[in-house]
This record gives sequence, structure tokens and C-alpha cells, in this order.
Amino acid sequence: QVQLVESGGGLVQAGGSLRLSCAASGGTLGPYPMAWFRQAPGKDRVFVAAVRWDGRTTTYADSVKGRFTISRDNAKNTVYLQMNSLKPEDTAVYYCAADRTSPYFTGNLSNRKYDFWGQGTQVTVSS
Repeated sequence: QVQLVESGGGLVQAGGSLRLSCAASGGTLGPYPMAWFRQAPGKDRVFVAAVRWDGRTTTYADSVKGRFTISRDNAKNTVYLQMNSLKPEDTAVYYCAADRTSPYFTGNLSNRKYDFWGQGTQVTVSS
């Protein structure tokens, strides 16, 4: 059974950096768009970033543009989120997700219906 497992979360001071990883076990991520979402306490889960199946196109929420970078290594079945210049408002549980309904999709990545999720990893940014 395919699973997505996030790692790399933790506690960091404002201005610091973290790198999240999302590894797939039991299957391949290769053909699918992948994304990161986050959910802060008491708030809805929101889109953060997405990457095309081949890594050639990325898209970001305005709140993280210029600070976060999404990438993927299909040979390692892993997607990454490099987070720099972290702010307290970045505190949330971060989830990776795959859109398994759209292999080799090349259109708008931010409004896909991502249907397969990891369990999340906590990121806490102190001021």
C-alpha cells in the first residue's frame, strides 16, 4: 500500500530555515503533481506550493513566494519543501499530497484536487 511520509519538521526561530521531505513508500510519485499544504491551529488547510510531475513547473501561495522552494526527485520518490526566512505565521502542520487523478498534468497546479495525503509534520516558528 502506498504511503506518503513527511519529515523534517521541528522548532525554529524566526528567520531560520527548515527542509521538509515527503517520501513515498510502496509506490511511485513519478507521474503525479505533488503539493504541500499547511494547517494552522483553528484554521483551514491551505495550499502552499506545488510542483509538476517532471519538476519543471512550480507554483506558490503569495504568502511564501520568495521564501519557500518546492522540488522533487522522482528517482528517490521524494518531494521537498525548503523553507527560508521563516516567520511565526508559518507555524502549522505541513502536509504533502499527490494528485493521482492527473498523471503527467501540465496545467494549473494550484487548483488541483489532491487526493492522497501524508500524515503531516509540525513546524513551529518562535518569535
